[in-house]
Amino acid sequence: MTAVVSELVSYPVKGCAGVALSESVLTDAGLVHDRSFMVVDGDGRFRSQRRDPRLAVIRPCVDAGGERLTLRAPGFQDLDVAVDVDAPRQDVDLFGRSYQGIDQGEPPSEWLSSVLGAASRLVRVPPEHGRVIDGRTPGTSAYADSSPVHAISLASLNELNRRVDGASVPMSRFRPNIVIDGWDEPHLEDQAHRIVVGDAELGYAKLAIRCAVTLVDQQGGCKAGPEPLRTLATYRRAAAGGVAFGAKFSVLRPGKLAVGDALAVSRWTDSQLNEPLPI
Repeated sequence: MTAVVSELVSYPVKGCAGVALSESVLTDAGLVHDRSFMVVDGDGRFRSQRRDPRLAVIRPCVDAGGERLTLRAPGFQDLDVAVDVDAPRQDVDLFGRSYQGIDQGEPPSEWLSSVLGAASRLVRVPPEHGRVIDGRTPGTSAYADSSPVHAISLASLNELNRRVDGASVPMSRFRPNIVIDGWDEPHLEDQAHRIVVGDAELGYAKLAIRCAVTLVDQQGGCKAGPEPLRTLATYRRAAAGGVAFGAKFSVLRPGKLAVGDALAVSRWTDSQLNEPLPI
């Protein structure tokens, strides 16, 4: 069976709910609008589901031109935000590194603070962002944790759930951008050095090392127990540290792609799973 794109998901606001897409455009920084907004605390530090699992219940929707953002959450009135790209830049902190963000004003700040129960502000990535991401294939991204595109195969999820003792883990726990169907073996995404999909081409950057976000129920916005990390620790420990599931990619050639598009690996490589950190 030919490998195909079975799901495309963008996350316009970092840490918030994803938006399922039928088609999209891959830019140098990933799917258009992906992680182009970020919620920060009063000191400019990014908010993550690691500490603020209620981010998961916030459902953003951004228009095609990126000029309007709508925020929705259960029990709260929808908020429409006219996106401001001209306001002064401010320092924001993402994993201890300083970047710039464009503050989107008081209405989204008040709305987010009410939903999350803590002082929060909304920032947009500046057009001049220019962030450089490392890995086997370097690239750029907006406010993603690292590389701009995260891909997981259904075969990998099926293998995980075959091993889990209890309820199956949904794909949403891992928040991928591209879900791949059609591979018979799990974790082939680890070995896909070059991928051609739609009009675009991706280059493998690194394994996706999993964190406590995978423990959050993405529908309810609350911690849901020890899975999948407990089971992943039994068979997906990376020699360099942590447990791995899925892979991160940089964009070598921007272009359109859609659900149902064939996905071809033009070059394979060895998995990094058993590769220790360089001395």
